[in-house]
Amino acid sequence: MRPPLPVHIGDVIQMRKPHPCGGYQWVVTRVGSDIGIRCLTCGRRLMLPRSRFEKGVKKILGPMSLEGNDGS
Repeated sequence: MRPPLPVHIGDVIQMRKPHPCGGYQWVVTRVGSDIGIRCLTCGRRLMLPRSRFEKGVKKILGPMSLEGNDGS
């Protein structure tokens, strides 16, 4: 048995299969036994059981960048 995938709120992930809108990239919005994700192409939200989520993830791209936020 493998340990759970280390995923955090705000991480951008790439799924193996595309969303019907054509997007592969999603941002994680909820972490627990279910994982909440939002498509970065169309904005659609999904809730997946952790097991199904982990099977569908191709790679974790890292935390979502906040472009335009220079901290001042």
